[in-house]
Amino acid sequence: LAMAPLPTAAAAVRCHPHILRRGLLPASSPLLPFASRVASSTPLRAQPLRFSLSPVPKSISSSSTSHIPVRSLFTGIVEEVGRVRRIGPPPTPPGGGGDAAPGVDLEVETKNLLAGTQLGDSIAVDGTCLTVAAIDTAASTLTFGVAPETLRCTSLGERVAGDDVNLERALTPASRMGGHFVQGHVDGTGEIAAFRPEGDSIWVTVRAPPEILSLLVPKGFVAVDGTSLTVVNVNEEAGWFDFMLVRYTQDNVVLPKKKVGDKVNLEADILGKYVVKLLAGRLEATSKANS
Repeated sequence: LAMAPLPTAAAAVRCHPHILRRGLLPASSPLLPFASRVASSTPLRAQPLRFSLSPVPKSISSSSTSHIPVRSLFTGIVEEVGRVRRIGPPPTPPGGGGDAAPGVDLEVETKNLLAGTQLGDSIAVDGTCLTVAAIDTAASTLTFGVAPETLRCTSLGERVAGDDVNLERALTPASRMGGHFVQGHVDGTGEIAAFRPEGDSIWVTVRAPPEILSLLVPKGFVAVDGTSLTVVNVNEEAGWFDFMLVRYTQDNVVLPKKKVGDKVNLEADILGKYVVKLLAGRLEATSKANS
């Protein structure tokens, strides 16, 4: 049983050079802060918080409220198509910004997601899990701090003002699970290779790197720009997979507005990743036992 290797950390951090050319990431700057923190009454901006992926302790005292475990999960059912208002360094605060290198802010217009959204909430933007850093109810915008690694490994670095983006809030205990488990942790980007209509549906073919294709199976799940979709065909040798968009999906996500050659964010089904890792470990143990 031959298995494709899982993507390594080195492969995951390959930069998209266009981001440096566009000036979103200064080549000589150190690691950028997650988001600017400006003391201002309007718009409201989050204060720095410490995050952890460690298990929740059995008891949490009031003195530990600044330590917030992150547990975000999405379904891939897009709630709204928002519009990019601005992407780039945050506005300079009164009195100057000091010596620190500026971060990158993504400001998105939304009609329906403001209600109930709070600072620190997680929202998937084109399938990328981002944290709400500022809310401007007057302008109907949400602002997210975008980390350098996120710009390198997703298509968000190519977004410009006026672009549409898929938006989905994280699940709550009362949410319906309409799609599949989507973490918002983009595995990499693919490229739209073809659109082909059939009836009122559309076939979409996407070229993808081998480390992502190895995790896809026909009739399995894949998140494309945060949209939960069913894989139809996978051709690892030719380097592509495809799926169909029904009429309703076409009307409620960004993908049909894109063109051949455009990049899309891809996230393979997390269950498939665990299976591959488990089997790889079993094969390695068996090989050592037999040697």
